[in-house]
Amino acid sequence: MTPAPLIETRNLSFRYGSRTILHELNLSVPAASIYGFLGPNGAGKSTTLRILLGLLATPAGTVRLFGHDLNQHRLPILSQVGALIEMPSLYDHLSGHDNVEATRRLRGLAAARTAAVLEVVGLSADAHRPVREYSLGMRQRLGLALALLPDPQLLILDEPTNGLDPQGIREMRELLLRLQQEHDKTILLSSHLISEIERVATHVGVIQQGRLVFQGSVSALQQRQGTQVLIDTDDAETCRNLLPLDLGTASVLSAGTLALPYQSREQMAYLAQQLIGAGQPVYALRCQQASLEQTFLHLTENALA
Repeated sequence: MTPAPLIETRNLSFRYGSRTILHELNLSVPAASIYGFLGPNGAGKSTTLRILLGLLATPAGTVRLFGHDLNQHRLPILSQVGALIEMPSLYDHLSGHDNVEATRRLRGLAAARTAAVLEVVGLSADAHRPVREYSLGMRQRLGLALALLPDPQLLILDEPTNGLDPQGIREMRELLLRLQQEHDKTILLSSHLISEIERVATHVGVIQQGRLVFQGSVSALQQRQGTQVLIDTDDAETCRNLLPLDLGTASVLSAGTLALPYQSREQMAYLAQQLIGAGQPVYALRCQQASLEQTFLHLTENALA
């Protein structure tokens, strides 16, 4: 029997005035997963997360977390949820430890939680330093420590790597994987960095113009695109124009690289023969599984068509 999803929405819709933001959204986030929530700017990601956190009312449809209706059991449900939405609000003049301690006391949580969450996010050694001396990555991890104080089952994170340098992105990535694998957290993660989602997510939802255009495992998403033939040459557009019947529908990945669906070994040999016959050099001809970024772009572009 398939376990019930930790987050489930049914026909979730939302409007700002006359503008419809979400159209009958049916999310299903499995327990113990890292669910990457992807979509272009304005697709409805942040609105969805705010509804899940009870920050926006649910005018149409239902939202269930942990098997319970959010509207009917709001406080007990949200007590099991930690969130980091945009930049965390911190007291720059206080130390990292005192920032966490102030929130812990306010929420009436066990004293041991302050040291515990600082250890989880890797800030124990810097806990005495004032937050004004923290890097952006350290501030984001401190914000995550605040979200972890009540030891929630579910984390909802909106762009947690936004603005971070490569070191900060790697630290956040490793932290999210530890939280899922070692601390049994379910993580709903919204991000524009598709390559990072590909590295950490077990499941993906792709939203475009308020509609869910894909939901499932990362491998299932990649298989939608299947295997591609990549052709490296001098000028991709010239090759498409010279061979419109063979390459007219190919995607231009860069100035000198074309991509099209793989069919057979004979197809690859034929393409090489046609290109060389047309006087175009072929530097490489290879098969490759479509990346999550390519599949994402394909889905969102088709949704706009």
